[in-house]
Amino acid sequence: MPALCRDCLTTFDSETRCPVCRSPRVTLHPELFDLTIAHMDCDAFYASVEKRDNPSLADKPVIIGGGRRGVVSTACYVARIKGVKSAMPMFQALKLCPEAVVVRPRFDAYTEASRAIRAMMDDLTPVVEPLSLDEAFMDMTGTARLHGAPPAVMLARLINRMKTELGLTGSIGLSHNKFLAKVASDLDKPRGFSIIGKAETPAFLRPKSVRLIWGIGPAAQASLNKAGIRTFDDLLRWDRRDLHDRFGGMGERLYSLARGEDARRISAHTPVKTLSNETTFHEDTGDTDILDGHIWRMSEKVSARAKAREKAGRVVTLKLKTSDFKLISKRHSLHHPTQLADTIYRTARALFDQAGDRGPYRLLGVGLSEITSAQDADRTGDLLDPDAGKRARAEQATDLIRKKYGAEAIIKGRALR
Repeated sequence: MPALCRDCLTTFDSETRCPVCRSPRVTLHPELFDLTIAHMDCDAFYASVEKRDNPSLADKPVIIGGGRRGVVSTACYVARIKGVKSAMPMFQALKLCPEAVVVRPRFDAYTEASRAIRAMMDDLTPVVEPLSLDEAFMDMTGTARLHGAPPAVMLARLINRMKTELGLTGSIGLSHNKFLAKVASDLDKPRGFSIIGKAETPAFLRPKSVRLIWGIGPAAQASLNKAGIRTFDDLLRWDRRDLHDRFGGMGERLYSLARGEDARRISAHTPVKTLSNETTFHEDTGDTDILDGHIWRMSEKVSARAKAREKAGRVVTLKLKTSDFKLISKRHSLHHPTQLADTIYRTARALFDQAGDRGPYRLLGVGLSEITSAQDADRTGDLLDPDAGKRARAEQATDLIRKKYGAEAIIKGRALR
């Protein structure tokens, strides 16, 4: 069976240890050198950047997030073992892991690391489709002739480069379509390299929960459960027409994914339509101070993603879901596109005030749409907001200071909520 040592990149046949360097980090699979669709997902990205930049944190549980009244953005694997999860209230996370070190997010550092990783991926293939700062699809079709090695070897080399040059780790999923590549990348984290081949796809999927499908959340799962659909095997008992009649467009997608089929192409030129961030609270809340802190942190995340992609948006959207599942969505069109956290926050906060007191809320989201190039973003001289230019320059200066001296150099008071 074809085998690859992920440490020294030696290829060989059917060994559990590398015959050259004796490493046990060996990947074996009958389709190892035939598959070309990959998904790379960094391991606990924000926390990994913090541990890299502060070696004293290396063996400690690290939580990225706001103050005690904030929520967890992400956590390292040491903290995850204790039960800490993203979007968990900070007080609850610290009950589970009281020895954790809480670090405030440094989106400028994460953006810089993301750009470096993207440059490495671009060295492998021109067809890279980023999903966020820390994950992307890659189509490696036709690259074996260019690099003189199969895609699997080059993907292992990418992970080694990330570790050696950037001090960061990632996991690879390799398969024959986007859906399965993304599923595979999550099977063996951290530092995983998982493969789902064509021949094994039906047997692999049949017993799995439909929650494996990207985008199936609690509400969608509840709808599927009512129809008696909990696993892929349950889905296979439905024909295409019945699924469409019951679930509309999603039914067509479910029919294909149940069979491991995904015709979507990886595209480096897919236009970005929206940039957004949202969270579902573990406990519904109507506390304005807590919600304001969330709006600020989400605005920072959306801003970081826009800056990383050199994009801006002209429409700011606020999304709220009440405790009885009623969805509230408000949007505001700006005079000029923006990528600034301050502008996104001020607009989203005004939309929140317009929504009135309709809480408690179980979900909150902030987004940018009508995406355009950053070159036309945040023009100064708005007569309706004469201080906009000053705030834009202040945020740009803040980004530079944090990049040089660290996240704690400047902290906004609202980030502590």
